[in-house]
Amino acid sequence: MNGIIESNFPLFVSTMTEIELFGYSAITEAEAKKIEEILKTTTIISIDSRLARIAGTIRSRYGFGVADSTIAATALMTGSILLTRNVKDFKKEPNLSVQKFEKTTILC
Repeated sequence: MNGIIESNFPLFVSTMTEIELFGYSAITEAEAKKIEEILKTTTIISIDSRLARIAGTIRSRYGFGVADSTIAATALMTGSILLTRNVKDFKKEPNLSVQKFEKTTILC
């Protein structure tokens, strides 16, 4: 395995991402357990007032939904690269480093 999880880089996950991961209606028990294991290797970033204000600015500036603006704000606040399948929309924020998410990026 040589993916991001096994890298020496700090990994951050927004609590909003947790909602999206566990909110998937077809999630299996095995998938939920795998997500739990992955989350144990990360730092979970909770939504606080500072993050909310950054997310609000992003939301108003680019028309992102609440979840996407919060996830983008988390990446900006932590100075990290945002992994997503939705690169096109997130590229609207010029200060955000975005990388295309592939399953093998994290799980390998």
